[in-house]
Amino acid sequence: MPRGKAPSLRAPGRTAMSRPDGIEFLDDDESRVHYGRDWTRFWTPDPHAIAFPRSTEEVVELVRWARAEGLALVPSGGRTGLSGGAVAADGEVVVAFDRMREVLELDAAEPSIRVQAGVPVGEVQRQAAEAGLDYPVDWAAADSSQVGGSVATNAGGIRVLRYGMTRDWVRGLTVVTGRGEVLELNRGLIKNNAGFDLRHLMIGSEGILGLITEVTLGLTDAPPERSVLLLAFSGLEAVMPSFQALRAGLRLSAFEFFDAASVRAVTAASERGFPLDDVAPFHAVVEFDDPDGSAQDAALTVFEQLVEVGHVVDGLVSQSGSQAEELWHWREAISESITPRTPYKNDVSVRVSRVPDFLRALDGLVQQHYPDFEVVWFGHIGDGNLHMNVLRPEHWAVDDFRAACGALTPAVFELVGRFGGSLSAEHGVGLLKRDYLPSIKPVDEIVLMRGIKQLFDPDGVLNPGKLLTVER
Repeated sequence: MPRGKAPSLRAPGRTAMSRPDGIEFLDDDESRVHYGRDWTRFWTPDPHAIAFPRSTEEVVELVRWARAEGLALVPSGGRTGLSGGAVAADGEVVVAFDRMREVLELDAAEPSIRVQAGVPVGEVQRQAAEAGLDYPVDWAAADSSQVGGSVATNAGGIRVLRYGMTRDWVRGLTVVTGRGEVLELNRGLIKNNAGFDLRHLMIGSEGILGLITEVTLGLTDAPPERSVLLLAFSGLEAVMPSFQALRAGLRLSAFEFFDAASVRAVTAASERGFPLDDVAPFHAVVEFDDPDGSAQDAALTVFEQLVEVGHVVDGLVSQSGSQAEELWHWREAISESITPRTPYKNDVSVRVSRVPDFLRALDGLVQQHYPDFEVVWFGHIGDGNLHMNVLRPEHWAVDDFRAACGALTPAVFELVGRFGGSLSAEHGVGLLKRDYLPSIKPVDEIVLMRGIKQLFDPDGVLNPGKLLTVER
């Protein structure tokens, strides 16, 4: 049997295994489907059972049990991932952190907050706001995604331009390794230069090195009031000059790009009318600091300049918090709106200056191979992150569509590598992109990654097959 691969505990003739006392398990079919997948729909969930630990000590017990029984454990947070990183399709035991939702400490002096891994990111934001503070890493699924999962995937979101990724806010981690050891990493310290900082190995490791049980996150001052611009561009070539002009004239926190196909998808799903008179080829939601309303004059000045040179053809600035939320809706609702079409997603990044050339090349590649496929483009263009979503034609079976997209994938990632980019800007590698990692990482680097995996998880019990292939 391959190391790290869970035996099929539902195979005929197998006797039921004993489970650790005191830990809640579910194994009904509905729970197995619900907890056995993330937002990808390319794999049929088939976990053996779902475990619900309530403490770090119970996670240690689960790891030791898995090692003794030769089982595989798949960590599960809010399952909002888009790369198959939380999929359990081969008889694994899912470790769900839904019962680990305690806010352990909020220190307003540092400021920081320490929570169990199952606390939703949105709850961290609310707790911070009640203390007059802010946790600024944000995305549309913040209320359903969990802190542990956001750290394990180094989640980005809509304000990376201003605040960076999750990695930039992690002060400390409690982690249970595949050996069953408990690591207290950095202990919430702001300054600590005592050797290797292993916390950064865990951030973005997708649960293959350890199971995150507690997280200490840095907080910042409450943000000033902000205003939002919705802009319509004359074409792709107008997007980057507009971004540069807006960044020079305003204090931006977000610059979120989307295309006309995105507008059509959100309109169909929400039955809302688009707030601009016409749908242009490309749009952006631009958020900027506006503490006393005075920045709107500066925004109008930049807007008029962009209209004069032909980059912008229409626009709207929010006049209230509710209107700002309405404008944000046209960017934040895209992923949910296209989910029924089982989209083939690519979450890629290149240097910011290369975004327009890369987008043209990638769009041309898709049209060359599949001219009849509908492609939805959106992303955090201010930090070089693009989301390409190829929508499954409604009359196509999911397996046929996946096969067609799989044939395109090598060419897509070869192009990413040619532009010096990454095949995963913020959603992780998981199962979906695992086999293409060599297109952006040299062999020597992958060998070192395998060595680190072996050190932390010698029996291969933690999320096997994700990020790195299982050695046979």
